[in-house]
Amino acid sequence: MNKVSGVLVSTICCAGLPFGTAHPYPLYGEPEAGIRRLEGYALVQQAPTGPKLPSGALWSSERIRLHLVDYDGPDFDVLEQDEELAAALSEMLRRRDPSYSMVLVDFSDATDIRWAGLRPDLKQNPGSIGKLLCMAGLFHALAQAYPDTDVRAAVLAGVESRAGDWVNDEIHQVPKWDADQQRNLFSVLNENDQFRLGEWIDHAISASANGAGTIIWREAMLLRHFGSAYSELTEAERTRFFLQTPKSELAVLASAVVTEPLTEAGIDVANLRQGSFFTGNSKRKVPGVTSYSTPRELARLLFRIEQGRLVDSWSSLQMKKYMYLTKRRYRYGYAPELADSALFFKSGSLYSCRPEEGFRCGKYMGNVQNLMNSVALVEGAAPSDPRYIAVLMSNVLRFNSAWDHSRIAAATHNIVRTRQPQELRESASDREISDAGKSD
Repeated sequence: MNKVSGVLVSTICCAGLPFGTAHPYPLYGEPEAGIRRLEGYALVQQAPTGPKLPSGALWSSERIRLHLVDYDGPDFDVLEQDEELAAALSEMLRRRDPSYSMVLVDFSDATDIRWAGLRPDLKQNPGSIGKLLCMAGLFHALAQAYPDTDVRAAVLAGVESRAGDWVNDEIHQVPKWDADQQRNLFSVLNENDQFRLGEWIDHAISASANGAGTIIWREAMLLRHFGSAYSELTEAERTRFFLQTPKSELAVLASAVVTEPLTEAGIDVANLRQGSFFTGNSKRKVPGVTSYSTPRELARLLFRIEQGRLVDSWSSLQMKKYMYLTKRRYRYGYAPELADSALFFKSGSLYSCRPEEGFRCGKYMGNVQNLMNSVALVEGAAPSDPRYIAVLMSNVLRFNSAWDHSRIAAATHNIVRTRQPQELRESASDREISDAGKSD
């Protein structure tokens, strides 16, 4: 039997976990990560009333797989851009703000990869999409510490850690499973919250909680430093490491953790970098630098996942599953046209304001910067349905672009299906515009 630094895998794997319950992760599939909030989501689906997830969000785990592991051709952007896709993208965004940039990679036929980009190298801060890089760093450190994938799965499902003073000023609520009430209770993260490692990843990717993004980066650093002893660390040992290690060394370690898996996968870190932590407290603990991304390199990140080349094939598949949107769809994913498709998704935004006569600062309506970014892997339910990567970035000042992103998603879906230009729907009700921006 495998051990994790002397701890039996069966003990880590099974103690207190919902293995054998009816609703593991994803909602209907084999238990993999011990993510308790999904029990609440599954119960809502079974109830006769209440909000329901679209069919594309109800895939079982075994349906989720990597489609390019056998692809031995060149990188997508070594190929010439597909003329029909390029023309359709250009026409679709012709009347949009010039900050819009996009890359589309159609891999419906793995032997005939097609792609197109509009301003694919426009660089801006990725916002919360950078949490994908932290997740990659965690899986990279996990693979270094525990080569056996069964042991890695056990660590994800069994090792718990406390938030501590790394979280503060949180704006995203996360679902916290209450076993007594048999439902999720939603609240922001606080320093007393304790979750399994897999749940921290889920809160970072699904709920986009800044504190959770910080924690998975913190845990990746601990994994990298302590190796296979990670699973036995006490809270005192964790705290002591960060207190006693010089900040300059912590900064080097933090950078290495999120950079090395990208470099090893052939991703250009000159165009994709997560430079600093996500909360004020964590930034004071570990110094950082500027974060940046381009649509081209974010598309390459998703392409590497489909190839099984981000860390390794096991890790790539797990990361893809964490991106599976088993909650309310929003922004790019809000488009009803995607309801029957599986969506592997992450969004990121960053806005700031300054005083301006006649202007009222609002959420996602900054007048200094107003970044809104989305990355998506879209897969249809039938074998003949399209499979593609879409990366969309914008910086439209004084305007919440969430609804616009959802209309671009709908048009893009039809572009992949028909290879024909699509008109964007320009009008919407106040309710539609509001709902497109809500993530819960």
